[in-house]
Amino acid sequence: MLSTRRPSSSAAFRRLVEKSELAEGRFLFIASTGGHLVELHRLVEMWGDAKDAVWVTFDTPQSRDLLRGLEVTYVPYVSPRDWRGVLGVARLIRRSLLRRPVDGMISTGAAVALSASLAGLATRTRLLYVESIARTRGPSLTGALLQRVPGTRLRTQVQAWADDRWAYAGSVLQGYEAAPSASTLPRPRLFVTLGTIAPYRFDRLVDAVLATGLADESTVWQTGSTTRTDMPGRIFDSMGYLEVRAAMREADVVVTHGGVGTILDCLDTGVRPVIIPRRFARNEHVDDHQLDFAREIESTGLGAVIEAPDLKADDLIAASGASVRLKN
Repeated sequence: MLSTRRPSSSAAFRRLVEKSELAEGRFLFIASTGGHLVELHRLVEMWGDAKDAVWVTFDTPQSRDLLRGLEVTYVPYVSPRDWRGVLGVARLIRRSLLRRPVDGMISTGAAVALSASLAGLATRTRLLYVESIARTRGPSLTGALLQRVPGTRLRTQVQAWADDRWAYAGSVLQGYEAAPSASTLPRPRLFVTLGTIAPYRFDRLVDAVLATGLADESTVWQTGSTTRTDMPGRIFDSMGYLEVRAAMREADVVVTHGGVGTILDCLDTGVRPVIIPRRFARNEHVDDHQLDFAREIESTGLGAVIEAPDLKADDLIAASGASVRLKN
């Protein structure tokens, strides 16, 4: 497993598991790819060890890199609000649990957490659900539905809305701070990543970066479902986890959507990203949680949040002098 954790957070996941009444043992870790998988991977590292675990996720370059060397069961992609997909994956998880029982399941979502819950009810396997750090004001639709499932343990990473049902047990954002500003570059190298969630496009981000005039042959793009060929530089639909991290280190500025996984990767590589959140009203995501999370990141000084029409070349030049570091 790739190691990226901070010593200051080492006890968070252990506390989370203890409070869930799940004993140490063999676990099934279940998450969608993207930010959900990155969060679960980080939380497991904070826990310390899970060598006997089985991971359940989608087959993507990210998951192949991130979970290299671990036992993984790949399941069909479940898109947001895809109830047939939820039921199909639930059947696969149920079969896995019947073949090889586990002591508990842990999921950070999204829809596959509902699959895990259904499989858990059928096999009497308890589920611990950890809501995404992106949900700054309350649970997601998945979390709200899981509140109704008997026996599900619920945890939040946002202390502001923790209560008797949703216990706070640490956050994957612990340990970062903005570093002092450095000198800026007149023409920074850009890495632009739109995320890979299907089927949502994000043309506004591409158009905004192109309008700055700073995109050139050195620019690297990860476009996901936003298939286009009118950008200079290297264009990838999807990149492996290690490729993304390398692109972040080589760039002077990272421009990203408001996805948790990408932003966490930025922070871990010392990058203070420029964040352009996807918006529900423009059919860029299922809701506006990216905007809420981006504002939370901005309030801590760990990123700059700019709406797509407002992005200027000066914003990217200023970002070339900004960075993030671990707290002492």
